[in-house]
Amino acid sequence: MSTNHDAICAFLYREVRHLDDREFEQWLQLYALDAEYWMPAWDDDDQLTDDPHSQISLIYYPNRNGLEDRVFRIKTERSSASMPEPRTNHMLTNVEVLAERSDEVDVRYNFHTLSHRYKKTDHYFGTVFATLRKGGDAGYLFARKKVVLKDDYISQVVDIYHL
Repeated sequence: MSTNHDAICAFLYREVRHLDDREFEQWLQLYALDAEYWMPAWDDDDQLTDDPHSQISLIYYPNRNGLEDRVFRIKTERSSASMPEPRTNHMLTNVEVLAERSDEVDVRYNFHTLSHRYKKTDHYFGTVFATLRKGGDAGYLFARKKVVLKDDYISQVVDIYHL
């Protein structure tokens, strides 16, 4: 069975729409319970760190529990990085299917996010490498998401809605 590129794109667009619309509970439902979410850091030699357990990461959650905690903090105003909540606009491009297995699909895509807060607009851009598991109400669930933030010299703390 061949993967439907349009269905994958629709799933990815749904994810960023939930972030832009601040629908964090619906966003969480797009992640499997065992989903790993990782944003490695760039080291001093301009190389990405490759081990979230022994090297610095900008964000690392080994499963959805960490994402649920982030959403709880954002919604209960316990996240100073999210007060006030920025207005975001995500754009996705260059969606490619890299590999397909019976129940999972590996994809790569680029993102550009505009984030407006305190009368200032910041840009975030990079590449995402994700493993999508077939199933769920949306047709897929994130099983793994690795976000490579290309503009890592940023003026504020990054959070889930920036990427």
